[in-house]
Formats: sequence, structure tokens, C-alpha cells
Amino acid sequence: MPDSLPHLCTFESRRREEMRSLIERMGGRACVAPSMQEVPVEQNVAALTAIQRVLSGDVDLLVLLTGVGTEAMLNVAQSAGLRNDLLQAMGQLPLLIRGPKPAAVLSRLDLKYAVKAPEPNTWRELLEAVAAADIMLDGQTVAVQEYGIANEEFYEALRAQGAIVLPVPVYRWALPDDLAPLEHAIRQTIAGAFQALLFTSAQQVRHVLQVADRMGVRSDWQQAVSGCLVASIGPTCSEALQAEGLNVGFEASPPKMGPLVRGTIAALGNGRAA
Repeated sequence: MPDSLPHLCTFESRRREEMRSLIERMGGRACVAPSMQEVPVEQNVAALTAIQRVLSGDVDLLVLLTGVGTEAMLNVAQSAGLRNDLLQAMGQLPLLIRGPKPAAVLSRLDLKYAVKAPEPNTWRELLEAVAAADIMLDGQTVAVQEYGIANEEFYEALRAQGAIVLPVPVYRWALPDDLAPLEHAIRQTIAGAFQALLFTSAQQVRHVLQVADRMGVRSDWQQAVSGCLVASIGPTCSEALQAEGLNVGFEASPPKMGPLVRGTIAALGNGRAA
């Protein structure tokens, strides 16, 4: 592959080969540095407790933030012989979903949602859609299927409207077992090897910085990033980057991998600075 092609680094894990293919098909060279893995919560005690509360009728609304998390929640219920009971309960509850992925899972299960957030599918759009649907949160117990970490800002916004928040922590994020590709990508960033860095989740940002810290090169890495185009898949990811002092040079719209890669390469071609 010619060296003249733009060199892009992606920190995608679960769909890393899809990202590699997108970058190469759209005219770039790809460095794939997986930054995370999904690990089931130990023994799923908190998730099972929350599921039991759903089954007991102690929950008024159920928020589904991700498709993977929705399936993981059902798998937790399955491990306790409660999957069918949970599906039945979900059929009786207003389901509030953040975007198309939990919608696809519900469709396969023949379940309907009450509210779906419009793009860019953040919790802010979800709350706006809930308000537009005249769904009252005051005094309601709202179970929230988490997606790796607790979104305290979302929880505070729910509580501000009088909701009682019940987290359902079905999985958490961990670093990959093999850190060598990520460490190599961090060193290559410092060496100036990449024209763009692509982030597809807020947790990737945290993990890259965590590993750079462990390597003792965090400040060097952050300084080197100023010479790259930092590309984000959407607002939630952009917020995490900006919170760490990393300037977002391109944000995908709609928030999907194809527009992310296509827009990044176009921005590089236009000479846009990070």
C-alpha cells in the first residue's frame, strides 16, 4: 500500500476488522489498536438484583442504552432462569431506548419501545424525546441498562426531574488482554506516524490515556495528538475527548463508522487541521 496514503489509527475493538476494511477501501492505511474488551460483571449480583426489582413490579420505566447491553441483560436473566419472565415484564413496561441498536434487538424479540432518541442518539436527545411524549419522570423508578460505565450526568438529569434511578450494570469495560498493539500505536503517535486518530467510544479515550499513563508517556502522547486530526464518532465521544483537552477536528454525522472514516479522509484531503 503506497506510503502517500493517509495513515489512520483506530482504537476500535469489537468491530476492528470492519474498521480496517473501511479505512483501506476509502483510501487510507490502517493501524488497528484495540483498546477495550467487554467483561461480564462479576457474578452479576447488582444486575440480578435490579432484574428482580423489574420482575416484582418495582420499576416504572426501563431505559435501554445499547443493543449489546440489552442482550447482555437478557443473558444475565437467562443465567438465573428468568429470561422469559423478564421478556414478559418488558412487554408491560414503557421502554425508552437511545438509538437503533436496542431497537433492532427489541424488533427481534417482538417488543415495542415507547420512546426512541433521534440522532445523534445521546441521553440528551432521549430525555427530550421522553418530554415530547409527555412521559412524567417525577416519582418514577427508572431502571437504566448501563453500557460499560455509569453515566452519572444522565443519572443526575433524571434525578433532577424527580426520577428514582436504578442502574442495571450488565457489563463493564476492561483493557485488552494483549496491550502490545495499543502500546505500539501510542509510541507511533508520539513518533508522528499518523495523520488521524479515530475514536468510536468515550471509553476508548479513557483507556488510551490510561495505558499512556502506565507507559509514562501521557504528556508526550497528548502533545503529539495536537499534530493529528482527532476524529470522533459522535457527541458523547467528543465530550470525553474535549474533557481531556483533546481538540476534536471532525465529528461524524450520522454517528456511524462509515461516515466517520469517510469524513476523516475527506477532512485530511481538504487540509483541515486537528
